[in-house]
Parts: sequence; C-alpha cells; structure tokens
Amino acid sequence: MKLLIVTQYFWPESFRINDLASGLRERGHEVTVLTGYPNYPEGKLYPGYRLFSQPNEQWNGIKIIRAPLVPRGSGGALRLAANYLSFALGASLCACTLGREPFDALLVFQPSPVTSGIPARILKGMTGVPILFWVQDLWPQSLAAVGAVRSPVLLGLVDRLVRWIYAGCDLVLIQSRAFAETIHGQGVSKERIAYFPNSAEAFYCPVDRKQAAELDRELPEGFRVMFAGNIGAAQDFETILAAAEILKTHTQIVWVVIGEGRMRPWVEEEVERRGLSGRVTLLGRKPAEEMPRYFVWADLLLVTLRREPIFALTIPSKMQSYLACARPVLAALDGEGAQVLEESGGGYSCQPEDPQALAEGVLRIYSLTEADRQLMGNRGRNYYLQQFERELLLDRLEGWLREISPARLANKQ
Repeated sequence: MKLLIVTQYFWPESFRINDLASGLRERGHEVTVLTGYPNYPEGKLYPGYRLFSQPNEQWNGIKIIRAPLVPRGSGGALRLAANYLSFALGASLCACTLGREPFDALLVFQPSPVTSGIPARILKGMTGVPILFWVQDLWPQSLAAVGAVRSPVLLGLVDRLVRWIYAGCDLVLIQSRAFAETIHGQGVSKERIAYFPNSAEAFYCPVDRKQAAELDRELPEGFRVMFAGNIGAAQDFETILAAAEILKTHTQIVWVVIGEGRMRPWVEEEVERRGLSGRVTLLGRKPAEEMPRYFVWADLLLVTLRREPIFALTIPSKMQSYLACARPVLAALDGEGAQVLEESGGGYSCQPEDPQALAEGVLRIYSLTEADRQLMGNRGRNYYLQQFERELLLDRLEGWLREISPARLANKQ
C-alpha cells in the first residue's frame, strides 16, 4: 500500500510514530511522512536543519516531507500556539501538492496538538483518501487540564475543530480504552472507534547487567527509584519531591530522573531548597536506545500524573516501555493507566497527588526481595507481549488499512 503519515513530530525527534512508520516500511508498504522541522523538546531547530533548506529527506526507506513551522521556543502559551498553527498551515500547503499522489490511506499521529488533523482533512477533501486518526491526547480536555487554556469560549472553538476533524475520519484509533466515551460524545459513532494502544520499540527489552556495567557507575548507589520522560506540569513533580522528603530517613533510597522539560529549572531549585541534593539526581535526556540499559539498574520505575479527570483516561506511553523491560513499576495514577498496571501484575499503583501514598508504594517495593521484584518485572513483560507487542499491533493496523481502502486497492489490481 502507498501510505501517507501526517505527524507534527518525527525522526530525529523521538516519538512512537517513528517505529510504527518503520514497521510499516519493513512490511513492504511505501511510506511517506509529512512532518515539521525537528525542534522538540529543546524548542530550537536541531543542528543541521534550517527552515526551507531541507524539505525532503529519506530515513529507513521512508520519504520525509518537512513543512515549515515556528519552533516551540521555551514552551510559553503564545509560542506553542504559533508552533501548532504554523505547522497546520505549512502542512496544509504541502498537502495541496501531495494531492496529486495516489495514496491508499492516510494515518494521522495525534499527540498534542490536534491541529495536525487539519492538513489531513484538506487532503481528504481533495482526493477522498481514507483517514485513520490515532488519538494520543484528548482535546480540548487536555488543554483545560494543564491550564493552557482557561477561556470557555476558546475551549468551545477547539471542541468544534476537533469534531470537524473527527467527522472526516474513517476510523478513530484510541491509545486507551477509556477514550472511547469522550470521543463518542464528540460525534464519532462507536463503529468508527477502535482500540490501538502504543507499543514500544524492539530495543525496549530486558538487558543483561553485564552489558551495561558502565552505567551502574554513573548512577547513585542505593535503592534506585527511576523516572524517565518529560519533566512537565502534568508529571506532578511536586508529589515526587514531597515523597522523597518523606523518605529522607531511608538513606538507601535514591531518586533518579532521566529526561528534560520546561519544569526542570523548578525541580532543580526545589531539590536544593528541600535539602534533597544527593538524594535526587537529574541526569538529563538520554537517547531512547540507551534507556533499557539504564532501566536494568533501576529497582523500580516510576510513572506519575496529576489528578485530573482527563489523565485518568490515558495510558502514559512510558508504561509500555517500562513493562517491556521487565522491571517493577510504581504508578501514581488514576483510572486506565493504573488498571493496566494492576492487570499486568508488573507493579503497584497508588493515588496521584498523594506524597504519603507514593512514599508507601516505594517502601512496599523496597521491602520485597530482589527475586520477588524480578518476578514482578517478568509478569509485566509477559503482559506487554500479550497486549502491546509491536508485530501484534502492526497486524491489527494492516487489517484496518485494508478495510478502509478496498476500492483503491481493487483499482490497482
């Protein structure tokens, strides 16, 4: 099949759509990606990129078409709005050119922002190409949850945009089962909603500690509670640091944060203010391919989100990465993410925004033997292979692609 993927983020930025696109290419499909110029998460263009200088690239046999955009900068509200809208405009202009190509189907990858659906709708209006829209983040609910938009009028306008985008989609894929009710309420029939969770790249797998011995020396000694990912408002570092304070007297317990984000300066200040220097270590961002080699040295892997109704519906994408690596997981989550972890047997969940509950969860896993922690990690790995394994999900996606574009495929035969 000849497939077009529309996504604001793509290689060399690190997002799950990279692996999905590669998987489709490995299966013999001709894949083109319409994306922006890489600037996430630092907010400035990656080295070697200048706007309009490199509109077309090849990566892993995938053709990449880059639409101009305003880099996200420091991540302020106005700059993010400019970043989102400029990509929607630039990609829509590119879509006018792409309309001459006979694509069999179009897949939209939609974390924030939902505006990546605009060029897809334009292309469908021009060519009739069927759209699969993969929802990672519910809009406008997410905007309200993180306080990015407070105006009811503006939130209402975003909701109308979302409904318009969904109305033009042949199938809306949801990364969490709990998304279904919200999306149905935005005008999508239940027959057009399908559960398609995130997987993890093949390199997320158990690692022999002998193969990562040098990283042990990079990490602080002790019982390591490791958080990997974005350091943002949604991740509720206030609760993490408060739990670390509660456990100060447990001198063997240390906290390791791998990642970057706009809240990092605040976290660094709070670590100093709370007297947690030496107990909380921030290592910065590391290549995704290296993460399993860090995870093998973690005694537990931590995932947190703020207490918001919208976050109770989601499965944080790091959950699949954690489970795939067969290490114990502790999740300060409500709803779907907590349910997945409890189903897996790969760890424990506790209430979000509750430092005491988080501290008790850490102590609960700390009190286990290493053998019991490994058994817990193995259960999580087995669940991952049954529910989230890459090839299993690619099979499912290929089936939907064939279902929504039979007439186009028949005309080619």
